[in-house]
Amino acid sequence: MSQQPLSTDMNLYAALIERAKAVAVARRLSEVSQAGDVGSALITEAGNIYTGASLDCACGIGFCAEHSAVAAMVTHGENRIAAIVAITEDGRIIPPCGRCRELVSQVHRANMTTRVVLGENEAVPLEDLLPRPWKRRT
Repeated sequence: MSQQPLSTDMNLYAALIERAKAVAVARRLSEVSQAGDVGSALITEAGNIYTGASLDCACGIGFCAEHSAVAAMVTHGENRIAAIVAITEDGRIIPPCGRCRELVSQVHRANMTTRVVLGENEAVPLEDLLPRPWKRRT
């Protein structure tokens, strides 16, 4: 697939980036945890946007911003993601980690075509970043 999105896609990506920036606000929650170092926004196939913030805990039970956004989406009864982005508090767009890539792929098999925003004018399908997803062997 082409990495050159249509102008309407670029507008969508810009909107998702802004929504992710809005929740990428680091804040201390307690002496052992903080949230918001990374923010994420996704848009579903139905056109709804969900956001999430990272949660970092000293004992390692935190989660990525993408997990938070996916959880918000699933809470509202959806599981098909059209596009997703993650951004650091200082404004760097970052690709999802392997755990996040697997989560998106396992929520619905069609999410392998989810557009992962890698820059203001760049997005690739998840399958380009996760060429061999984990699958249950039966």
